[in-house]
Amino acid sequence: MPRSDSLSFGGQIVRYAINGMVATLVHYSVLRFNIEVMKVPSAGAANALAAIFGITVSFIGSRYFVFKAAQGGLMRQGALFLLTYACIAALHGLILYIWTDRYGLNYSVGFLLATGMQVSCSFVANKFMVFR
Repeated sequence: MPRSDSLSFGGQIVRYAINGMVATLVHYSVLRFNIEVMKVPSAGAANALAAIFGITVSFIGSRYFVFKAAQGGLMRQGALFLLTYACIAALHGLILYIWTDRYGLNYSVGFLLATGMQVSCSFVANKFMVFR
């Protein structure tokens, strides 16, 4: 039996994009807050803290909105999601650390580059491993 349109691959891509934009907005807002208001001296450290907020929003959106996998085991999904995102967040932070802290380049551009990598890796991992 064919999947309904809301569960189709195309529907997941659209919902993933929406969820990703919301999570990225939260992540970037907290990053800016950490750097501009809290004066965290390292963009890498500020980003690592901000990633926690973005990842939380992403999990909730992925489970209930993107993949509609609320019937799956929350503990299993949560553990796999955290493992996946821990790896992605570490890579994201490393990219931003190298880009900004080592090369002195603009943290906003570094954030966009790191986020591009994150988007590609996370959809594949979420679709085929976490929320299958």
